[in-house]
Amino acid sequence: MKDSRIEQLATNIVAYSVSLQKGEKLLIEVEGHDNVLAQAIVREAYRAEACPFVVFTDKSILRTQLMHSSLDQLERLAAYDFVRMDDMDAYVLIRANENDSELADAPSEKLDQYWKVYYQHVHEPRWAKTKWCILSYPSAAAAQLAKMSTEAFEELYFNVCNLDYSYLSEQMDALVRLLSRTDKVRITGNGTDLAMSIKGMPVRKDAGLQNLPDGEVYSVPIKHSINGCISFNTPVQFRGTVFDDIRLTFEHGKIIDAKANDTAKLLEILETDEGARYIGEFGIGLNPYIEKPVGDILFDEKIWGSIHLAIGSGAVQVEHSNLSSIHWDIVCNQREEYGGGQLWFDDVLIRDNGYFVIEELEGLNPERIRGLK
Repeated sequence: MKDSRIEQLATNIVAYSVSLQKGEKLLIEVEGHDNVLAQAIVREAYRAEACPFVVFTDKSILRTQLMHSSLDQLERLAAYDFVRMDDMDAYVLIRANENDSELADAPSEKLDQYWKVYYQHVHEPRWAKTKWCILSYPSAAAAQLAKMSTEAFEELYFNVCNLDYSYLSEQMDALVRLLSRTDKVRITGNGTDLAMSIKGMPVRKDAGLQNLPDGEVYSVPIKHSINGCISFNTPVQFRGTVFDDIRLTFEHGKIIDAKANDTAKLLEILETDEGARYIGEFGIGLNPYIEKPVGDILFDEKIWGSIHLAIGSGAVQVEHSNLSSIHWDIVCNQREEYGGGQLWFDDVLIRDNGYFVIEELEGLNPERIRGLK
């Protein structure tokens, strides 16, 4: 029996997220072994008179490859997969991993090699030329990671992924306009007093086109403008390790001090390359149905009332932005039950304890989005 929620999600992905057109080629990549959503997307692609391709990958196999492959072998693999990716008009990645920590014991130098030699070569070119969408799948493993029953997690998943993103997108425009004329951003809260400049830098909204779930507005900080400290209160996984209680101190944009539950591993990541000690993105979470961390950054960076910073490269490369081989989003939830916090734009209080307090942005508060759409 078909799940109407999956059918709706597949329709949204094909018609809205990647806007698949007649004759276009779509690559659907599934990390894991769940095929229900992939099947639904394939059906929708054919209805759009497009041409879908499907490939399944497995992180346990990737781990074996990383453990044993040489640099030459990785380069050959990247060259082969690049040809396929470069031939596509659209790309959908479904993350349905059974074990998100599968790469936890892979040597750091092997992971660095993979990201620089394979991932950047195959995937970075598609960002500019290919319509794409990345999403997770509501598997039992994902529910376990979120500390929820499978049924409850599925309910959350379909609420946040089948949100009316076109409506949310309209409401985001006011925040985009305000950020676009903002110079100084200040973030305050428990263990946090951080200032940066985004003057003249790009501002973007993400409303269901490239990530599901979605719901954020972000900008690119001027690389050397960040000063102060910030304490993150949301666990985050990166390269197989779960980090918590991350605290970063900045001076002229550079991370000069860093602590976490695994400080040694954190410092190792910050030495990946020169750009790994700088920030590439400042984002504001806005999805009204995501209220608490679930252990998946695709969800957690969109928690309403949160902000996030991305260590490494920004999604947009312009003058004064940061460049690195990594992009690592880390979240601070500023709602009162998580310790509270404030957002200031040019010394004006914009958001307090997760709620926007100026009239032009009140439409983005969760009750308004859930109640008026």
